[in-house]
Amino acid sequence: MSQAPYPQHTALSLAASGLPVLPLRRGKVPFGNCTACADNACGGRPNMKTPGPCRCPSVCHAWAAATTDPAVIVSPPWAAAWRRAVCIGYHPGGAGLTVVDLDDADAIAWARSALPPTRTVPTTRGEHWIYRGTMPSANAVRPGVDIKSLMAYARWLGNGRGVTAPLPDSVRALAVKAPSPARRAPQSLTVPLRGRGGECLHRTPTYLDRGVAMAVQRITEARSAIHVTVYQTFLAVLSTHGRCGCLTDAHVGQLFTAAQAKGESPRHCTDAWTNALTTLGL
Repeated sequence: MSQAPYPQHTALSLAASGLPVLPLRRGKVPFGNCTACADNACGGRPNMKTPGPCRCPSVCHAWAAATTDPAVIVSPPWAAAWRRAVCIGYHPGGAGLTVVDLDDADAIAWARSALPPTRTVPTTRGEHWIYRGTMPSANAVRPGVDIKSLMAYARWLGNGRGVTAPLPDSVRALAVKAPSPARRAPQSLTVPLRGRGGECLHRTPTYLDRGVAMAVQRITEARSAIHVTVYQTFLAVLSTHGRCGCLTDAHVGQLFTAAQAKGESPRHCTDAWTNALTTLGL
């Protein structure tokens, strides 16, 4: 779908399909707040991180102004903005979507090798990969890659091609921050998982050893985002082997040794393991 001569017309069509829209001015950025809303003096929009009382009719508060209400889109304050707009923005999270913004050829090549196929939209320098589902937004999650979903806006550049796939864990993991410095001194890990009695198929040496070996290989072959890779790998191992207590200190030691060989500190390893346990409720 190409940009219409009058962005407002296209915006109305998108809003009717459930996409919250807003006008973007020169520079592809939202219009600034009005004087009454400057410095968030009004308290902010009700759908912002800090809910407030603002019901300003102007296009204020960037992504939080995005709407599907046709009465707002054609209102006089918005009509004035549309006349100055150079393109349409939308709030992906408000439509239940996540946009993986790939800014160059290297980022696109990475996505094709690391992420499941989904609907793609060409951009000036790269592509938007659009998934069904929401998550926190984050910039620079890896070279040339931004995540636009909740509390963010993206440019409307057309419908693109392909089928919109569900948001995968591999995209969610991109926004996982590196473990924060631990308040405790670095320490060796005592695995807080013990057997719960009975036989466990995972104790079959071939099955368990192969799983740990594959996890070690994944860490060893990581070329970037090592913090995220270590966390993801620990999470995968624990999701498979963590509930029955078949993992031993020796197995965890192999994982920690591989992570530390890639530059992770013992403290970060411990934090990543603890975060994975917490995520799984173990």
